[in-house]
Amino acid sequence: MFLSRKGFRPILIERGADVDARAKAVEHYWSGGELDERTNVQFGEGGAGTFSDGKLNTGTKDIRIRAVLEEFVRFGAKEDILVNAKPHIGTDLLRSIVKNIRSEIIAKGGEVRFLTQLVDINTENGAVKSAVVSSDGARYEIDTDKIVLAIGHSARDTFGMLKSKGVKMEQKAFSIGARIEHTQEFISNAMYGEAAKILPPADYKLAVHLENGRGFYTFCMCPGGYVVAAASERGTIVTNGMSYSDRGGKNANSAVLVGVTPSDYGSDDPLAGMYLQQEIEKRAFEIGGGKAPCQTVGSFLDKTRKNEPTTVFPTYKNEACFTEIGGIFPDFIYKSMKSGLLLMNKKLSGFAANDAVLTAPETRSSSPVRLVRSENSELSIHGLYTAGEGGGHAGGITSAAVDGIKAAEAIARKG
Repeated sequence: MFLSRKGFRPILIERGADVDARAKAVEHYWSGGELDERTNVQFGEGGAGTFSDGKLNTGTKDIRIRAVLEEFVRFGAKEDILVNAKPHIGTDLLRSIVKNIRSEIIAKGGEVRFLTQLVDINTENGAVKSAVVSSDGARYEIDTDKIVLAIGHSARDTFGMLKSKGVKMEQKAFSIGARIEHTQEFISNAMYGEAAKILPPADYKLAVHLENGRGFYTFCMCPGGYVVAAASERGTIVTNGMSYSDRGGKNANSAVLVGVTPSDYGSDDPLAGMYLQQEIEKRAFEIGGGKAPCQTVGSFLDKTRKNEPTTVFPTYKNEACFTEIGGIFPDFIYKSMKSGLLLMNKKLSGFAANDAVLTAPETRSSSPVRLVRSENSELSIHGLYTAGEGGGHAGGITSAAVDGIKAAEAIARKG
């Protein structure tokens, strides 16, 4: 969008479908249908953020953040995101917003090609010469000397291709865990007391430091939200959380995550963290028999307790089954989750209540890979840029958008 306003005519290559077709494919999967590996919660117009709570708060500080929020309002978000301390849009509104952004890009001479994937990059003398893309089984080249990789954190085949091209990349720390659910009524009462009757659904943010030196924290908390199936590969289970704009669901959910570092990977392969993700996701599919494994917190902490829902029922949008989830994770993650939940319970009484529900695994909190770039966002191949979460330099909708603006500014300066 920034480049189209500067007189460029960008060609946007999107491996997934447009947001309307994408939503149909996702709903089909959530209703028990087959996963579409091209178009799902991770891939398609708007990226992974389209199927989320649309949280816009960020821990980063950049003058461009205000511009990002104003653009969201311009394309259909409510104006209150300009003043709220924790602004959010909601997945229902995000779908129309991304379409409006696409319309402007096209109106200014840009182009969007859906169900088209970057599969190779031709270079000459260490610089980009053309992009090789695949669409409907056919390959063709697009002559260009500039490519911006806004690939997201789940484009594993693209990471593999970039590695084969010699693009410099490195292992990156990220986090792994599960989604925890309580009733929203419980969370609001715990946070607000009597005022819960007149205030919007409450959220929370918790973090503890474990004796083993790891961090354990909540992430992407979704008031009145849903736990959703977020796999992008068949034979795997991945969870995520989302809310609609009214945050009107019965349950509250959040990721509860254990910090994972490159020292845990057991390999110096830059993609080793990605392989760890895949291993856990496949194990979850096997343990759950194709369904998302769930366990009550009471059972997870004490195996003598019954593992069946009582007051909190999983909202996972597909199929879930109650089983022991500990076997999904490496031992250090499993033990860290157990001790971390007990510590969080001291900060928010009832957080580790017996009837709270865990749905596993949450593996896509951020990219396990970092593409090494210069200050102007350029990678080790000249003319190849990275922006957003996939490059390992941003996390969340707002910081990814800011990162994209920076890359566009670098390109505009070069002309």
